[in-house]
Amino acid sequence: QVQLVESGGGLVQPGGSLRLSCEASGNIFRRSTMAWYRQASGRKREWVAFQTEGGYTDYNEPVKGRFTISRDSAKTKVYLQMTNLKSEDTAVYYCNVFPSRDATSWGQGTQVTVAS
Repeated sequence: QVQLVESGGGLVQPGGSLRLSCEASGNIFRRSTMAWYRQASGRKREWVAFQTEGGYTDYNEPVKGRFTISRDSAKTKVYLQMTNLKSEDTAVYYCNVFPSRDATSWGQGTQVTVAS
């Protein structure tokens, strides 16, 4: 059964850092490009960063230079290291395959709140 479990969110001050983790069960994820997405209140879900099976990464413009996506060697976990956080990074963060149109189910996400 496919399952995604995100963790690591919390309340952090502007300029702070957080590391999000995603545990992905199911062989499909090992062979897939994996991404982090986020959805702020009242806004559509947007992609944040993705990493291909081969290790290529790309980032959405608002987070370039501040966020880093990575995967463990077994490709069952996906991480998002977030630094220099801004209030506009406040959102619920999800991991899933990329692009999102190929996603069949979503986890509950993890809330990130950036506030002083």
